[in-house]
Amino acid sequence: MLEGVPYDAARRQTAVPAPAAVPAEPRSEIWFRRRVGLGSALRELWRFRELVLTLAERDLRVRYKQAVLGIAWAVLTPLLLTLAFWLVFSRFQRVDTHGAPYLLFAYLGMLPWSFFSSSLSQGGMNLTTNVPLLNKVYCPREVFPLASIVVAAVDAVIGVALLAVFFPATGYAPKVELFYAPLLLLVLLAFTVGVTLVVSVVLVYMRDLRLVLPLVLQFGIFVTPVAYNSGVLAHSTGELVAYSALNPLVPVIDGLRRGVLYGLPPDWWSLLAGGCTATLVLVGGFVLFKRLETGIADIA
Repeated sequence: MLEGVPYDAARRQTAVPAPAAVPAEPRSEIWFRRRVGLGSALRELWRFRELVLTLAERDLRVRYKQAVLGIAWAVLTPLLLTLAFWLVFSRFQRVDTHGAPYLLFAYLGMLPWSFFSSSLSQGGMNLTTNVPLLNKVYCPREVFPLASIVVAAVDAVIGVALLAVFFPATGYAPKVELFYAPLLLLVLLAFTVGVTLVVSVVLVYMRDLRLVLPLVLQFGIFVTPVAYNSGVLAHSTGELVAYSALNPLVPVIDGLRRGVLYGLPPDWWSLLAGGCTATLVLVGGFVLFKRLETGIADIA
């Protein structure tokens, strides 16, 4: 007790004031908001284009460095799947190919699907498998999945060369309408890049996706007209347009067969629907990737 002061009064004078209440969350005006400028992001990505090619070259060297068959592995997987489809669908379950050899019919469907599935399976995992590099080098994080897409494109080009064997072997000649192929491949590339960017960044935050991804790809090959024509699931023009909007690989595969095998232009309504979906997926996937990019190095 202080001299001349009652005990209760002294305790009130020396008491430590109670701490102020801590707010449940920061004030909204100081929240961090990731703003994505598409123009600046694309310019930055263009400055790192050589890194994309360097990473792709590294992956190619690692893949084929000690392989006995070397680069031949690029065509073995689509070739074996095509032969399996040929055995089943040309022997036991007839598929209407409109007079074209089924081997060519199936292989033209397998090439776009192999490019898409390889890009997705490898590019989806590329961020998590390059964690040491992510933590040491500054670069746009999308260079890693894009490098996997470049590797898949190299494999696809090698696979296209096998058509030079299939056409003479089957006695069938490609039609001049194959000049539509670049337009179809543009839709394929846009859709593949968009989906790969989404999967790669979401997989960093949701690791269970690594187990789901192979199942999705196995299911996808059967809902995509790789082994059969699009008319099996789409019986009218409206259904084909809806089918193409849901799966942009449909107009790509169908258009390649129409141009290369039948000498016909693509179904333009189907291609328009697939192209719109591919563009939305590409832009939306890139924006989502850039918004989640800041946490990749910390979480991966």
